[in-house]
Amino acid sequence: MRRVPPTVVDAVLAIGCFLSIMIMAVLNHRLEWWVAALAAVNTLPLLWRRRFPLLVSTVTGIGTGALFLTDSMGGIPAASLIATYGLASLSPAARMLAGVLGTIAGFASAAVLQHHQPLSYGPTAAAFVVAYALGTGARARRDRIAVLEERARRLAEEREVAAVRERERIAREMHDIVAHAMSLVILQAEAGPVALRTDPAKAERIFDTISTTTRDGLSQLRRVLLALRSEGAERHPQPGIESLPSLIEGVRQAGLDATFEERGEPRPCRSDLAVTVYRIVQEALSNTIKHAEATRVRVRLTWRDDALDLEVHDDGRGVSGERGHGGHGGHGLIGMRERVAVAGGRLVTGSDGTGFRVAASLPLAGALTDSRAP
Repeated sequence: MRRVPPTVVDAVLAIGCFLSIMIMAVLNHRLEWWVAALAAVNTLPLLWRRRFPLLVSTVTGIGTGALFLTDSMGGIPAASLIATYGLASLSPAARMLAGVLGTIAGFASAAVLQHHQPLSYGPTAAAFVVAYALGTGARARRDRIAVLEERARRLAEEREVAAVRERERIAREMHDIVAHAMSLVILQAEAGPVALRTDPAKAERIFDTISTTTRDGLSQLRRVLLALRSEGAERHPQPGIESLPSLIEGVRQAGLDATFEERGEPRPCRSDLAVTVYRIVQEALSNTIKHAEATRVRVRLTWRDDALDLEVHDDGRGVSGERGHGGHGGHGLIGMRERVAVAGGRLVTGSDGTGFRVAASLPLAGALTDSRAP
């Protein structure tokens, strides 16, 4: 029945109600032209009951009253009951109340004009109460369905947003891991042949650094892939602030004069904030190695009462377009900005005349876990 167009359903109901009145008129020997006219007034408005429920209920009510007063309505007023159901199902509360009051007034008028006892309309009144109850139930069911559909739509949107954010997070993780590891490997590989001819011991240390860097990069990639493959898989801790000294040491072994300085009193901070700090430093150092042509880089952490300030400063070229931070299709600076934005902080990058500077200020509010815990 749900596949049948509503107009067809309403037309069948109107025709059925009209024929029932005409059959009763034939059986009661009251088949007159004015009975057919009243029957048409009583039933034809059902064609528009979905668009104008209150008006249709009023017109069919008048037609039903006229048929009752002329003793031409020999049975249950089906058209008025259908109109009443539509009114309760489709109209706002104020219009539905007006329809209820109109129905009560119609019953009272008919009882007075026909000098009938009010109790004689009991079955018909009960039928109208049932019609109102069914219409109200249909309205409540339709409202519940609408609420559930809206909730499902919002959940689908939230899942899509969460999936997009997770893809972006994974892309940032992969970019930072691969870019940093490959930058160190390339730098060491270029220096390896020279050191092999002039200083075999240094060449051995270079190859050890390449091996250590690649193993560390593969280990971090394995963690990301493990998280993708299984939600229940064992999770390894992400690198945090406690891993910065080893990160700086890897850059130092690659040939840069790299220093790490920490000011203020270190305090517990959220694990995600610790990962953000590590990834920003990692990406900044990768850009320094790949694009800056620098000889010296300094990493500084400053602990304040409500924030953690991070600065990576090198003595290389200071034009961002030549550095790959934002130009030439690079995603390094974009990834940094996304991480800082998620943490609710601020990021400043650019040349200061002596090199290139990456500075971030990250709020410490809502500290949860100690990032220095093993």
